[in-house]
Amino acid sequence: MLLQRSAPSCLMRGTVPAIRFARPRRAERQALRGDAARTAEAMDSHRPVMLEEALAGLAVHPGGTYVDGTFGRGGHARAILQALRGSGELHALDRDPQAGAAAQREFGDTPGFHFHRRNFAELGAFAAAAGIAGKVDGVLLDLGVSSPQFDDAARGFSFSQDGALDMRMDPQSGRSAAQWLAQAGEAEIADVLWRYGEERNSRRIARRIVDARAQAPIATTAQLAALIAAVPGPRSRGIHPATRSFQAIRIFINDELGALAAALTAVPDVLAPGGRLAVISFHSLEDRMVKRFIREGRVERGEGRGERRNGKTRGADAFAPLPSPLSPLKRILRAFPTEAELAANPRARSAVLRVAERVQ
Repeated sequence: MLLQRSAPSCLMRGTVPAIRFARPRRAERQALRGDAARTAEAMDSHRPVMLEEALAGLAVHPGGTYVDGTFGRGGHARAILQALRGSGELHALDRDPQAGAAAQREFGDTPGFHFHRRNFAELGAFAAAAGIAGKVDGVLLDLGVSSPQFDDAARGFSFSQDGALDMRMDPQSGRSAAQWLAQAGEAEIADVLWRYGEERNSRRIARRIVDARAQAPIATTAQLAALIAAVPGPRSRGIHPATRSFQAIRIFINDELGALAAALTAVPDVLAPGGRLAVISFHSLEDRMVKRFIREGRVERGEGRGERRNGKTRGADAFAPLPSPLSPLKRILRAFPTEAELAANPRARSAVLRVAERVQ
């Protein structure tokens, strides 16, 4: 899963009578072949980040029970299944319907593989319902957005291609980014850009959004990116002016930090003693939350840079911590992508892997 830093340079049997379908016309057959080719290309182009390091951190072994909380397009899942060697179980979670289709297509007949269309925020409830709570040997969370999601303009995650301003991990649930931007107040927009994107120009951008939407709806990624790029003020070097705002809106729309907090809180009850947690993060807000949880056994409600009110910032310490007096986890390692991986997959450049083991 990836966070965009800049625009990529190259985004039951019955008696129903048989139905005879008309043979598709040549143009339709070509279109179908094109769709299949694009799907295959998307699968091939998705490079799972820090694959070998994550697998080693999880210490995957035959007969074990594992949870891939962020299936995406199955890159890490495929490697875990190979390491299981036909013995053991892998439960994969993802709320994206396209991930479900990919899981069925790639692993539908694989022994021991189970796909569940659920948010990884539901990790605790899922494990209890599946009867694996306290029995899991490893949990993997690969945070952010997958390459196929970024590269699909219709999903609205990227400004490198014009598309509907959606940004939802599950396009069938919740408000889209366009719907939220059409209704949110200026102060709320500024707070979101500041807290989740660390955007220093947040107030000016929020004001410009409110002014622009009074003239016409902000409905596409190109509209929003151009609007943000035209706002004067401080810039972050080396990235597109809209990068931080797109990131912030996406994190907010999908409640990504809330989902991470819920999943981390459930991990100690899901893992078996000696079970491993491996988290790959791409943003400092996520990594700080994971680091604190491993060290202190708690997460903060509202973890991040905080909200601004009357010109002042309310930091994360203004929010009540989730109860957990002692950390049940032991730190195993922290790792970064190798130079070879960065050369082959530049999108891995901000990745951080943290691995911990349940000790209680």
